[in-house]
Amino acid sequence: MSEQGKFRQFLSRLGPGLVTGAADDDPSGIGTHSQVGAQFGYGLSWTFLFSFPLMVAIQEVAAEIGRVTGGGIARNLRRHYPRWLLVSMVSLLLVANIINLGADLAAMGAAVGLLIGGPLGLYTLMFGVICVATEVWMSYERYSAILKWTTLSLFAYVAVVMVAQVPWGEALTSLIVPQIEWSGAYATAVVAILGTTISPYLFFWQAGQEIEEQKRHHVKPLFMTPKEAGPELTRIRIDTLTGMAFSSIVSLAIVFATAATLHANGVRDIETSAQAAEALRPIAGNFAFALFALGIIGTGMLAVPVLAGSAAYAVTEMFGLKGSLDAKPRKAKLFYGTIAITTMLGVSLQYIGIDPAKALYWAAVVNGVLAAPLMAVMMLIARNRRAMHSLTLSTRATITGWIATAVMAGGANFFFSPP
Repeated sequence: MSEQGKFRQFLSRLGPGLVTGAADDDPSGIGTHSQVGAQFGYGLSWTFLFSFPLMVAIQEVAAEIGRVTGGGIARNLRRHYPRWLLVSMVSLLLVANIINLGADLAAMGAAVGLLIGGPLGLYTLMFGVICVATEVWMSYERYSAILKWTTLSLFAYVAVVMVAQVPWGEALTSLIVPQIEWSGAYATAVVAILGTTISPYLFFWQAGQEIEEQKRHHVKPLFMTPKEAGPELTRIRIDTLTGMAFSSIVSLAIVFATAATLHANGVRDIETSAQAAEALRPIAGNFAFALFALGIIGTGMLAVPVLAGSAAYAVTEMFGLKGSLDAKPRKAKLFYGTIAITTMLGVSLQYIGIDPAKALYWAAVVNGVLAAPLMAVMMLIARNRRAMHSLTLSTRATITGWIATAVMAGGANFFFSPP
């Protein structure tokens, strides 16, 4: 096979993992990473290298649950665990997702406002309506292809870092030589990075997408066809590794760009991605500013459907119903209704005067409450023979998954009980 053929084969293996990884760099995450770069320079770059294997481990668990059982995380919770646990997990997910949707949509509206001026509230509403309409009315095959291509918008931040005059020796050294500060602000920033890289909505989304792909290719869950498990689990691993690597590289590009520009010029306080874009203009020029702002819009168009879609998968499965992005709206009213309602509730946050930066703080609180317990439950599902049959999680994946869970539990403990 030619090199071009091998590359095409590699691209064909990418799907749920790539989109999930790219959606992790949403406008809210961009705001967090911009703040980290502005406040600490390159000092926290090491955390992205540290969190990368943890991201891969837990997202691989989510994907395997979906592909092996043929059910998402909420469906497996419903089948094998107490109902109060299911309801509490899904309820917390909904609260966090709606707040995140509000912050992301507001950031997209603000980015358009920076580029052309005009009414920010109208832009926010416009993006909300567009995202709902495409998710509801497009077929899954066409929509998944659009999401895949939308991941290219993240290259805007690779372009930004290329024009930001980064001192690459210092930046790359910071990846492997941590510049640790013993301060509450530094520790809180570490927790914030973990919270934006390992997010509960991504677990529900990737598991749900594996089920969508299963339906699209007309194949059965792996527990029914265990002989096909080897190639399929390899595909999941490659897809997830690629998506999470892409996410980490883009996150680092944002940190490096803001460290080389904002931090180097004394700008330390950035609360939103739009503020970061505006602060870049006088320092890095109009080109870097425009790329940064356009990147916010592009990543938002990817992240908003993922946030709303993950909520829809969770709610539908909680009620024991089937939901799919390939279903007709009339046959999946709860599924598409959840997408529309959560997105519009997110839009409404801007109209009732909630500060996006403060809203993100509370989203981080809710995600902090949810992440570690949900990860623990996922690990139990993945080792449960009633759910996974003969394809329970491998020893290697079990160890890395529990390490990721322990790290997130430690981060949440620090967040709520700082020294």
